[in-house]
Amino acid sequence: MAMNAMAPIEQCVDMIIVGAGISGIGMAVHMAKDCPGKTVAILDRRDQIGGTWDLFRYPGIRSDSDMHTLGFSFAPWKHEKSIADAPAILEYLNDIADQYGLREKMRFGQKVVSADWDSKTARWTVVTEDANGQSQRLQGRFLFLGSGYYDYDEPFDAGFKGRSKFKGTIIHPQFWPKDFDYQGKKVVVIGSGATAVTILPAMAHSGAAHVTQLQRTPTYMVSRPARDGIANGLRKVLPEKLAYAITRFKNITMQDMMFKRVRSNPEKAKAFLLAETAKNLGPNYNETDFVPPYNPWEQRLCLVPDADFFSAINQGKASVVTGHIDSFDAAGIKLKSGEHIEADVIVTATGLKLAVAGKIAIAVDGKPVDFGKAFYYRNCMFSNVPNMAAVFGYINASWTLRVDIIGEYITRLLKQMDTYGAVAATPVLAADSGLEPDDVFSGFSSGYLDRGKDMMPKNAPSLPWRLNQDYKRDRQDMRQAPIDDGVLQFTRARELADI
Repeated sequence: MAMNAMAPIEQCVDMIIVGAGISGIGMAVHMAKDCPGKTVAILDRRDQIGGTWDLFRYPGIRSDSDMHTLGFSFAPWKHEKSIADAPAILEYLNDIADQYGLREKMRFGQKVVSADWDSKTARWTVVTEDANGQSQRLQGRFLFLGSGYYDYDEPFDAGFKGRSKFKGTIIHPQFWPKDFDYQGKKVVVIGSGATAVTILPAMAHSGAAHVTQLQRTPTYMVSRPARDGIANGLRKVLPEKLAYAITRFKNITMQDMMFKRVRSNPEKAKAFLLAETAKNLGPNYNETDFVPPYNPWEQRLCLVPDADFFSAINQGKASVVTGHIDSFDAAGIKLKSGEHIEADVIVTATGLKLAVAGKIAIAVDGKPVDFGKAFYYRNCMFSNVPNMAAVFGYINASWTLRVDIIGEYITRLLKQMDTYGAVAATPVLAADSGLEPDDVFSGFSSGYLDRGKDMMPKNAPSLPWRLNQDYKRDRQDMRQAPIDDGVLQFTRARELADI
C-alpha cells in the first residue's frame, strides 16, 4: 500500500469506467452520445476489449440470448445469425469502439484494486496496478463499474475428491488452454448449465471420441434456429436501423411474455418444454436425464440453437448421465451409484463464483463499503454511496438491456447535476429507515446465485431500493421517474467547504 500511496495522481476525468466489456462499452457510448463534453477513462485489466467474451475461449462459446436483445439499442446487429459466437460478438464490440472513438479512452493492463471517495473534494481516487505491480492513481468525479458479476481469477470449486489421482486433463471453462487438442479423446463435461450445453455439441461435432454430460440435476432446454428469419427478412426490405428496432421490440416483447406466462402457469410451461425436448430426442429421451426437479425459469433456460445438443446425442456422439460424483480416479469418475465413467478429459463446468464490485476495495472517506449491507437504488446505485453506479444484468433477459437503461439514467443524472451545479449525488438511506430486505434473487434457484447472495447488496420489496427483474417496468421507471425524487440528495460545489 505504501507504493500505492506514493503514486502521483495523473489527472481527474468526469467519469472512470471500470471494464471494457459489454457494460463498460455501453456506458461509454451513452456518455459519448448524451454527454459529449465530459471526459471519460476506461480501465481494463485485460489487453483488449471484450470482457467475458475475450476471457472465455472454450469450444463453441456463444451467446445464450439473441443478439437483437444482447446487442445495444444504438448499434444494429448485422450478422445473419442471431445466436452468435464469441468472435462475432467481439467483432461487434470492436466496431462500436471504433465508431464512437472509444479506443483513445481505454487503458489496458490496468487492474483496479481500490477506489476511495473523498467528500471534501467530491472525487474518486482509483488505484490501479499493471502486470509488473506498478501503481497508478487516477481521479474521477463519477465511478461506473462495468466489471461483471463473477470472479475473473477464481471459478467455483465444487471440491471433487481424488482430483490428483486423475491421469488425464482437468479443465475449467474459465481457463481453457490455448489450442487444446481433444481429437479422439473421451470427454466428460460436469454440469448442466449453458456452458455445458454449449461445450457438449461443440466438442462432439468436432472430433472428440465421445462427450458425456454428467449432471446432478437436469435443466430445461429450448431449441430455436440460430438465424432469425423475420429479422433477416426485414433487413432486406427496410433500413438497417428500422429493421433492427422492429426485431428488437419483437424479441423483447416475446421474451417478457414468455417469462411471465411460464411463471404464472409453470405446469403448462413444463409440459410444453418437455414435449419439445422429447420430440427433439425421440427414443433417446428419458425423464431421469431431462426432467428437472424445479419449475421452468427458476433457473435460466438453456438455449439450444439449431438443436445441436440434441443432434449430438441422436448421432451417438454424446450422452447424458445423471448422478452424484463420489470421486475422481486415474481413469475417470466414479459415481455414488457405483457407475464409472471413463475419461481422458474432464471439463468442470460447475459454475462461476460471484464477485461484487469487481473485488475492488471501495471506500467512502476512508471507510470500506460493505455492499452486503447496502441497498440497491434504481437498479444501479447504492445506498449512501455517492457518484457511483454498477451493472448487474437481468437473470431472465439479456444483460445488455440493463446496460442501456442504466446508461440513459446515469447521463440524465449527470445533466441534472450540471443544472444544479452539484458535484455529488447520493441515494440517502437512514440507518433507522425500517426498510425490510427482500431476497435479491427471489424466485431463482441457480447454484451460483444462491452461493453468492449474502455478499450482494440488499433488495427492498419495491422501487426505488431494488435490483428489479422486469425490464419493461424498469425502462419506464428509469426514463420517466424524476432524477430529483426526494431520495437522491445533491451536494453543490459551494457546500464542499462545509463538509
